Amino acid sequence: MIARRAILAAVGAVFLSGLVATQPARAGQDILIGGGSVTGVYYQVALHVCNLLNKYDGDNYNCVGRPALGSVFNIRAVERGLLDVGVAQSDRNYEAANGMGEFEGKPQGGLRSLFSMHPETVLLVTRKDAGISSVADLKGKVVNIGNPGSGQRGNAEDVLRLHGIDSETDIDAQGLQQQEASRALVDRKIDAFFYTVGNPAAAIEEPANSTDLAIVPINSAAIRDYVNERPYYVMTTIPAGTYTGVDQGVETYAVTATVVTSENTSDEMIYALVKGVFEHLDELRGAHKAFRVLSPESMLQGLSAPLHPGALKYYRERGWK
Repeated sequence: MIARRAILAAVGAVFLSGLVATQPARAGQDILIGGGSVTGVYYQVALHVCNLLNKYDGDNYNCVGRPALGSVFNIRAVERGLLDVGVAQSDRNYEAANGMGEFEGKPQGGLRSLFSMHPETVLLVTRKDAGISSVADLKGKVVNIGNPGSGQRGNAEDVLRLHGIDSETDIDAQGLQQQEASRALVDRKIDAFFYTVGNPAAAIEEPANSTDLAIVPINSAAIRDYVNERPYYVMTTIPAGTYTGVDQGVETYAVTATVVTSENTSDEMIYALVKGVFEHLDELRGAHKAFRVLSPESMLQGLSAPLHPGALKYYRERGWK
Protein backbone atom coordinates (compact mmCIF):
# COMPACT_ATOMS: atom_id res chain seq x y z
CA MET A 1 0.00 0.00 0.00
CA ILE A 2 2.88 2.37 0.81
CA ALA A 3 4.37 1.74 -2.63
CA ARG A 4 1.03 2.41 -4.33
CA ARG A 5 0.63 5.71 -2.52
CA ALA A 6 4.17 6.74 -3.37
CA ILE A 7 3.56 6.13 -7.08
CA LEU A 8 0.23 7.94 -7.04
CA ALA A 9 1.81 10.87 -5.18
CA ALA A 10 4.59 11.14 -7.74
CA VAL A 11 2.14 11.18 -10.65
CA GLY A 12 -0.39 13.47 -9.00
CA ALA A 13 1.88 15.72 -6.92
CA VAL A 14 0.26 18.85 -8.24
CA PHE A 15 -2.95 17.76 -6.51
CA LEU A 16 -1.53 16.24 -3.38
CA SER A 17 0.56 19.32 -2.58
CA GLY A 18 -2.69 21.19 -2.01
CA LEU A 19 -4.21 18.60 0.28
CA VAL A 20 -3.52 19.86 3.79
CA ALA A 21 -5.90 17.72 5.82
CA THR A 22 -4.82 14.29 6.95
CA GLN A 23 -6.94 11.46 8.22
CA PRO A 24 -6.31 9.80 11.58
CA ALA A 25 -4.50 6.49 11.59
CA ARG A 26 -6.75 3.45 11.65
CA ALA A 27 -6.14 -0.22 12.20
CA GLY A 28 -8.43 -1.36 9.38
CA GLN A 29 -7.57 -2.44 5.87
CA ASP A 30 -6.56 0.45 3.61
CA ILE A 31 -8.66 1.39 0.57
CA LEU A 32 -7.37 4.01 -1.85
CA ILE A 33 -9.90 5.74 -4.14
CA GLY A 34 -8.72 8.03 -6.95
CA GLY A 35 -10.86 10.96 -8.04
CA GLY A 36 -9.93 13.95 -10.21
CA SER A 37 -8.98 17.59 -9.81
CA VAL A 38 -9.39 19.06 -6.33
CA THR A 39 -11.87 21.57 -7.82
CA GLY A 40 -13.93 18.90 -9.59
CA VAL A 41 -16.69 16.56 -8.48
CA TYR A 42 -14.68 13.34 -8.98
CA TYR A 43 -12.60 14.22 -5.96
CA GLN A 44 -15.82 14.80 -4.03
CA VAL A 45 -17.00 11.30 -5.02
CA ALA A 46 -13.77 9.74 -3.72
CA LEU A 47 -13.85 11.84 -0.57
CA HIS A 48 -17.48 11.25 0.41
CA VAL A 49 -17.58 7.55 -0.44
CA CYS A 50 -14.59 7.15 1.85
CA ASN A 51 -16.23 9.29 4.52
CA LEU A 52 -19.21 6.93 4.60
CA LEU A 53 -17.08 3.79 4.80
CA ASN A 54 -14.88 5.24 7.54
CA LYS A 55 -17.88 6.48 9.51
CA TYR A 56 -19.85 3.26 9.47
CA ASP A 57 -17.19 0.56 9.03
CA GLY A 58 -14.04 2.27 10.30
CA ASP A 59 -13.01 -0.62 12.50
CA ASN A 60 -12.51 -2.74 9.40
CA TYR A 61 -11.44 -0.24 6.75
CA ASN A 62 -9.40 2.93 6.39
CA CYS A 63 -10.60 4.53 3.16
CA VAL A 64 -8.64 7.43 1.68
CA GLY A 65 -10.03 9.51 -1.18
CA ARG A 66 -7.32 11.22 -3.20
CA PRO A 67 -7.21 13.71 -6.07
CA ALA A 68 -5.86 12.09 -9.24
CA LEU A 69 -5.39 12.75 -12.94
CA GLY A 70 -8.79 11.72 -14.23
CA SER A 71 -10.60 8.90 -16.03
CA VAL A 72 -7.93 7.29 -18.18
CA PHE A 73 -5.33 7.51 -15.43
CA ASN A 74 -7.74 6.07 -12.86
CA ILE A 75 -8.70 3.12 -15.07
CA ARG A 76 -5.07 2.27 -15.74
CA ALA A 77 -4.13 2.74 -12.09
CA VAL A 78 -6.93 0.41 -11.01
CA GLU A 79 -5.83 -2.21 -13.52
CA ARG A 80 -2.22 -1.97 -12.31
CA GLY A 81 -3.20 -2.14 -8.63
CA LEU A 82 -2.08 1.43 -7.84
CA LEU A 83 -5.65 2.29 -6.85
CA ASP A 84 -8.27 0.03 -5.31
CA VAL A 85 -11.12 2.06 -6.80
CA GLY A 86 -11.29 4.92 -9.30
CA VAL A 87 -13.84 7.31 -10.76
CA ALA A 88 -14.12 7.40 -14.55
CA GLN A 89 -16.43 8.80 -17.18
CA SER A 90 -18.87 6.31 -18.67
CA ASP A 91 -17.45 6.83 -22.17
CA ARG A 92 -13.89 6.11 -21.03
CA ASN A 93 -15.20 3.10 -19.07
CA TYR A 94 -16.81 1.82 -22.28
CA GLU A 95 -13.68 2.42 -24.34
CA ALA A 96 -11.48 0.67 -21.79
CA ALA A 97 -13.75 -2.37 -21.61
CA ASN A 98 -13.93 -2.61 -25.40
CA GLY A 99 -10.37 -1.66 -26.39
CA MET A 100 -11.26 1.66 -28.05
CA GLY A 101 -10.02 5.26 -27.93
CA GLU A 102 -7.09 5.64 -25.54
CA PHE A 103 -7.23 1.84 -25.10
CA GLU A 104 -7.27 0.99 -28.82
CA GLY A 105 -6.48 -2.68 -29.27
CA LYS A 106 -5.87 -3.14 -25.55
CA PRO A 107 -9.18 -3.90 -23.81
CA GLN A 108 -8.93 -3.73 -20.04
CA GLY A 109 -10.34 -7.18 -19.38
CA GLY A 110 -9.91 -6.94 -15.62
CA LEU A 111 -11.96 -3.75 -15.25
CA ARG A 112 -15.07 -4.14 -13.08
CA SER A 113 -17.97 -1.76 -12.42
CA LEU A 114 -19.40 -0.84 -9.01
CA PHE A 115 -22.02 1.86 -9.60
CA SER A 116 -22.69 5.12 -11.43
CA MET A 117 -22.82 8.55 -9.83
CA HIS A 118 -23.91 11.95 -11.15
CA PRO A 119 -24.35 13.02 -14.78
CA GLU A 120 -21.49 15.14 -16.13
CA THR A 121 -21.89 17.75 -18.82
CA VAL A 122 -19.31 18.57 -21.48
CA LEU A 123 -18.84 22.32 -21.08
CA LEU A 124 -17.10 24.97 -23.15
CA VAL A 125 -16.48 27.97 -20.88
CA THR A 126 -15.21 31.35 -22.08
CA ARG A 127 -15.17 35.02 -21.13
CA LYS A 128 -17.96 37.11 -22.59
CA ASP A 129 -15.39 39.46 -24.14
CA ALA A 130 -13.42 36.67 -25.89
CA GLY A 131 -15.60 36.70 -29.01
CA ILE A 132 -16.58 33.02 -28.76
CA SER A 133 -20.25 32.18 -29.21
CA SER A 134 -19.91 28.82 -30.99
CA VAL A 135 -17.40 26.00 -31.23
CA ALA A 136 -16.39 27.28 -34.67
CA ASP A 137 -15.21 30.54 -33.07
CA LEU A 138 -12.41 28.66 -31.28
CA LYS A 139 -10.18 28.78 -34.36
CA GLY A 140 -7.13 30.92 -33.64
CA LYS A 141 -7.87 31.00 -29.90
CA VAL A 142 -5.95 29.73 -26.87
CA VAL A 143 -8.03 26.86 -25.52
CA ASN A 144 -7.45 24.47 -22.63
CA ILE A 145 -8.49 20.97 -23.69
CA GLY A 146 -7.53 19.24 -20.43
CA ASN A 147 -4.53 17.37 -19.12
CA PRO A 148 -3.42 14.12 -20.77
CA GLY A 149 -5.06 11.18 -19.02
CA SER A 150 -8.30 13.04 -18.33
CA GLY A 151 -11.66 12.11 -19.79
CA GLN A 152 -12.41 15.74 -20.58
CA ARG A 153 -9.44 15.91 -22.96
CA GLY A 154 -10.99 13.12 -25.00
CA ASN A 155 -14.34 14.93 -24.99
CA ALA A 156 -12.68 18.17 -26.09
CA GLU A 157 -10.89 16.44 -28.95
CA ASP A 158 -14.16 14.80 -30.04
CA VAL A 159 -15.99 18.15 -30.09
CA LEU A 160 -13.21 19.85 -32.02
CA ARG A 161 -12.96 17.02 -34.55
CA LEU A 162 -16.72 16.96 -35.14
CA HIS A 163 -16.57 20.68 -35.92
CA GLY A 164 -13.62 20.36 -38.30
CA ILE A 165 -11.08 21.91 -35.94
CA ASP A 166 -7.57 20.46 -35.69
CA SER A 167 -6.33 20.79 -32.10
CA GLU A 168 -2.72 20.89 -33.30
CA THR A 169 -3.00 23.54 -36.01
CA ASP A 170 -6.28 25.48 -35.66
CA ILE A 171 -6.04 26.43 -31.99
CA ASP A 172 -3.34 26.98 -29.38
CA ALA A 173 -4.23 23.93 -27.31
CA GLN A 174 -3.23 23.90 -23.64
CA GLY A 175 -3.11 20.86 -21.32
CA LEU A 176 -3.59 22.54 -17.95
CA GLN A 177 -5.06 20.96 -14.86
CA GLN A 178 -8.53 22.38 -14.26
CA GLN A 179 -7.69 24.63 -11.32
CA GLU A 180 -4.92 26.17 -13.43
CA ALA A 181 -7.26 26.61 -16.39
CA SER A 182 -9.85 28.44 -14.30
CA ARG A 183 -7.24 30.91 -13.11
CA ALA A 184 -5.78 31.27 -16.60
CA LEU A 185 -9.19 32.22 -18.02
CA VAL A 186 -9.64 34.98 -15.45
CA ASP A 187 -6.04 36.16 -16.03
CA ARG A 188 -6.61 36.22 -19.83
CA LYS A 189 -3.90 33.66 -20.49
CA ILE A 190 -6.44 31.46 -22.28
CA ASP A 191 -9.65 32.33 -24.13
CA ALA A 192 -11.71 29.26 -23.22
CA PHE A 193 -11.58 25.85 -21.60
CA PHE A 194 -13.38 22.56 -21.99
CA TYR A 195 -14.50 20.86 -18.79
CA THR A 196 -16.52 17.68 -18.26
CA VAL A 197 -18.05 17.93 -14.81
CA GLY A 198 -21.11 17.61 -12.60
CA ASN A 199 -22.91 20.85 -11.88
CA PRO A 200 -22.47 23.15 -10.09
CA ALA A 201 -18.65 22.94 -10.13
CA ALA A 202 -16.35 25.13 -8.04
CA ALA A 203 -13.94 25.45 -10.98
CA ILE A 204 -16.65 27.44 -12.79
CA GLU A 205 -18.39 29.06 -9.84
CA GLU A 206 -15.19 30.70 -8.57
CA PRO A 207 -14.08 32.42 -11.81
CA ALA A 208 -17.71 33.43 -12.48
CA ASN A 209 -17.54 35.54 -9.32
CA SER A 210 -14.61 37.59 -10.65
CA THR A 211 -15.15 37.81 -14.41
CA ASP A 212 -18.04 37.69 -16.88
CA LEU A 213 -18.30 34.10 -18.10
CA ALA A 214 -20.28 32.49 -20.87
CA ILE A 215 -20.98 28.81 -21.53
CA VAL A 216 -21.09 27.98 -25.23
CA PRO A 217 -23.74 25.52 -26.50
CA ILE A 218 -22.44 22.19 -27.83
CA ASN A 219 -25.52 21.08 -29.73
CA SER A 220 -24.76 21.00 -33.45
CA ALA A 221 -26.23 18.38 -35.77
CA ALA A 222 -22.86 16.62 -35.77
CA ILE A 223 -22.91 16.41 -31.98
CA ARG A 224 -26.49 15.12 -31.91
CA ASP A 225 -25.68 12.40 -34.42
CA TYR A 226 -22.58 11.48 -32.42
CA VAL A 227 -24.60 11.21 -29.19
CA ASN A 228 -27.40 9.20 -30.80
CA GLU A 229 -24.89 6.57 -31.93
CA ARG A 230 -23.45 6.03 -28.44
CA PRO A 231 -25.43 4.60 -25.50
CA TYR A 232 -23.23 6.25 -22.85
CA TYR A 233 -24.07 9.83 -23.97
CA VAL A 234 -27.23 11.93 -23.60
CA MET A 235 -28.17 15.46 -24.65
CA THR A 236 -28.95 17.71 -21.71
CA THR A 237 -29.37 21.36 -20.70
CA ILE A 238 -27.55 23.37 -18.04
CA PRO A 239 -30.39 25.28 -16.33
CA ALA A 240 -30.33 29.06 -16.41
CA GLY A 241 -28.85 30.48 -13.22
CA THR A 242 -26.64 27.49 -12.45
CA TYR A 243 -23.67 29.86 -12.72
CA THR A 244 -23.44 33.60 -12.13
CA GLY A 245 -24.01 35.48 -15.38
CA VAL A 246 -25.37 32.48 -17.28
CA ASP A 247 -28.99 33.58 -17.53
CA GLN A 248 -30.22 31.20 -20.24
CA GLY A 249 -30.22 27.42 -20.44
CA VAL A 250 -27.26 25.99 -22.35
CA GLU A 251 -27.66 22.77 -24.36
CA THR A 252 -24.81 20.29 -24.47
CA TYR A 253 -24.21 16.56 -23.98
CA ALA A 254 -23.34 14.53 -20.93
CA VAL A 255 -21.70 11.38 -19.66
CA THR A 256 -22.06 9.64 -16.32
CA ALA A 257 -19.42 9.35 -13.62
CA THR A 258 -18.82 5.65 -12.94
CA VAL A 259 -16.96 4.02 -10.07
CA VAL A 260 -14.71 1.14 -11.12
CA THR A 261 -12.29 -1.36 -9.66
CA SER A 262 -10.26 -4.41 -10.70
CA GLU A 263 -11.30 -8.05 -10.77
CA ASN A 264 -8.45 -8.61 -8.29
CA THR A 265 -9.94 -6.40 -5.58
CA SER A 266 -11.36 -8.53 -2.78
CA ASP A 267 -15.06 -9.35 -2.82
CA GLU A 268 -15.34 -8.57 0.89
CA MET A 269 -13.87 -5.10 0.50
CA ILE A 270 -16.08 -4.17 -2.45
CA TYR A 271 -19.19 -5.57 -0.77
CA ALA A 272 -18.50 -3.37 2.27
CA LEU A 273 -17.91 -0.27 0.15
CA VAL A 274 -21.02 -0.73 -1.99
CA LYS A 275 -23.17 -1.51 1.03
CA GLY A 276 -21.86 1.60 2.79
CA VAL A 277 -22.90 3.76 -0.15
CA PHE A 278 -26.40 2.38 -0.64
CA GLU A 279 -27.27 1.89 3.02
CA HIS A 280 -26.52 5.58 3.58
CA LEU A 281 -27.54 7.02 0.22
CA ASP A 282 -29.51 9.89 1.78
CA GLU A 283 -26.35 11.03 3.52
CA LEU A 284 -24.39 10.86 0.26
CA ARG A 285 -27.07 12.85 -1.56
CA GLY A 286 -26.67 15.64 0.97
CA ALA A 287 -22.88 15.76 0.67
CA HIS A 288 -22.77 17.67 -2.65
CA LYS A 289 -25.28 19.38 -4.93
CA ALA A 290 -24.31 17.15 -7.85
CA PHE A 291 -25.35 14.07 -5.85
CA ARG A 292 -28.94 15.17 -5.22
CA VAL A 293 -30.18 13.21 -8.26
CA LEU A 294 -28.78 9.85 -7.14
CA SER A 295 -31.11 6.86 -6.91
CA PRO A 296 -30.49 3.09 -6.93
CA GLU A 297 -32.08 2.89 -10.37
CA SER A 298 -29.84 5.53 -11.94
CA MET A 299 -26.73 4.24 -10.17
CA LEU A 300 -27.07 0.84 -11.84
CA GLN A 301 -27.19 2.33 -15.36
CA GLY A 302 -24.37 3.24 -17.74
CA LEU A 303 -21.99 0.52 -16.49
CA SER A 304 -19.95 -0.85 -19.40
CA ALA A 305 -17.55 -3.19 -17.62
CA PRO A 306 -18.97 -6.28 -15.85
CA LEU A 307 -20.07 -5.86 -12.25
CA HIS A 308 -17.57 -6.85 -9.58
CA PRO A 309 -18.75 -9.96 -7.67
CA GLY A 310 -18.73 -8.06 -4.37
CA ALA A 311 -21.07 -5.43 -5.80
CA LEU A 312 -23.23 -8.04 -7.48
CA LYS A 313 -23.64 -9.89 -4.17
CA TYR A 314 -25.06 -6.78 -2.51
CA TYR A 315 -27.37 -5.97 -5.42
CA ARG A 316 -28.76 -9.49 -5.43
CA GLU A 317 -29.41 -9.27 -1.69
CA ARG A 318 -31.45 -6.14 -2.37
CA GLY A 319 -33.26 -7.82 -5.27
CA TRP A 320 -31.84 -5.35 -7.81
CA LYS A 321 -30.10 -7.86 -10.10
